[in-house]
Amino acid sequence: MNDAESADRQRIDWQSEKSGFEEQIFTARQALANGEEAEKQAGSLLESLEMQQGQTELWLKLSELIGSATGSKFRNLAQSLTLQQLVLAANVHLQDLAPRYALQTVPGSPLALQVVDHDMGDEVRSVESLSGGESFLASLALALALASLAADSRLLGSLFIDEGFGTLDPDSLEMALACLDTLQADGRQIGVISHVGTLVERIGTQVAVESLGGGVSQVRIREARMIDSTVK
Repeated sequence: MNDAESADRQRIDWQSEKSGFEEQIFTARQALANGEEAEKQAGSLLESLEMQQGQTELWLKLSELIGSATGSKFRNLAQSLTLQQLVLAANVHLQDLAPRYALQTVPGSPLALQVVDHDMGDEVRSVESLSGGESFLASLALALALASLAADSRLLGSLFIDEGFGTLDPDSLEMALACLDTLQADGRQIGVISHVGTLVERIGTQVAVESLGGGVSQVRIREARMIDSTVK
């Protein structure tokens, strides 16, 4: 084989190797492109998975917090949140009615109440330890707070109290009446339904229901000085 033939042979071998290298490069580039596309898809899937995991965790937390077959968890949560708002509003009224006390929910029992006695170094007490008059003032504060929540931003100018005075001792009754006098002086219209004589004497304008017998009654509007034993 002469030099020319050897050179041609070598050129053919190089061209064959070149073609092989080019094919390998093409294959590698194709694999790289496929890898980059797969990486993009994997990133998109990972992002979607993380989003789904976040939503799943949210639903799991909600299920743990309020999920139950009977709906009791959600009901208790809603009631506890409402009670917290009610207690905050009631404490505002207690600052005027009975500044010695403040209401709070019982830790671990969010639907139960207890009182903080400021005069006793902020001692926490059961609501059952309150006297009759103190219980009345606490209940009145809660009633005013409930009216405030129900009325939103509007002021309810009327308050009607049905009984509850017959079980009060004289001191507690006087405390309750003084509280009602204060509310009336602040511009609220107070309506009281009661058979307690001491309370009747303190009410200025009265709506008296009088029995006429035979299942018949009449309603009369009277001033306190006109009230007699016929008022029921």
